[in-house]
Amino acid sequence: MNYGEVKRPDPGSNADWSAYAAAYDLLSKHNPEYKALMRDFEDFLSGIETPGIIYDVGGGTGNYTDIAARLCPGSRICLVEPDPGMMQAARAKLAARKNVTYQNVGLESAEAPEKADLVISVHSLYAMPDPRQRLVDIRRMLRPGGLLFLVDLGRPMDVQDWRRYLFTTLKKEHGLIRTLEIFWQARQIAKQNQAIFKAQMNGTYWTHTPAEIASAVTAAGFEILDQRSVYRDYSDLLVCRAAP
Repeated sequence: MNYGEVKRPDPGSNADWSAYAAAYDLLSKHNPEYKALMRDFEDFLSGIETPGIIYDVGGGTGNYTDIAARLCPGSRICLVEPDPGMMQAARAKLAARKNVTYQNVGLESAEAPEKADLVISVHSLYAMPDPRQRLVDIRRMLRPGGLLFLVDLGRPMDVQDWRRYLFTTLKKEHGLIRTLEIFWQARQIAKQNQAIFKAQMNGTYWTHTPAEIASAVTAAGFEILDQRSVYRDYSDLLVCRAAP
């Protein structure tokens, strides 16, 4: 595996996102690092002018769309997600959010008749076909000066490392028995994270250093306003502005 290298997609090595969807929201309940990302997004939204139009691309089960809909009730939000299982979970979660619409397609097929003020992409770009071109697609969705909130998994997903971290953290909070129950409930997450690791290793999913994703974002037509490593240094968080 070489950082920055992406091969032609091999569907046989990809994660099963529909299987992942059934247990995915255990992350928002029990993974402190995932909860920290959600707080980062809340802080980001609280510090900007309310966006009129928002796209959440690769929006999964809708956690970030839900935050945006709650904090920006006057915004029009479109969740773009190709996986049917993820989309079903998102629609159920967001059923009461009247300012949310849906496109059950990949980013490359998404329609954006009106330019967005904000695009959200959290832990999805790395798994998309041709992620550098997808960054160009995101730039086209945004008005000049529009913002991109991007979090992307860049380094190989070491499942054993995450298992040790979560077991230690959850045991302190919940005790041994409850921790074992959570691990049993989350076994599908571990299985799909193994698939993500495999796809990263064979080049199907994009891996990158912080410098490489910064270069790709800049080449797509963005100015980086903030960048830092997050998610125990496995991921990169970038806040970007679409260049004129």
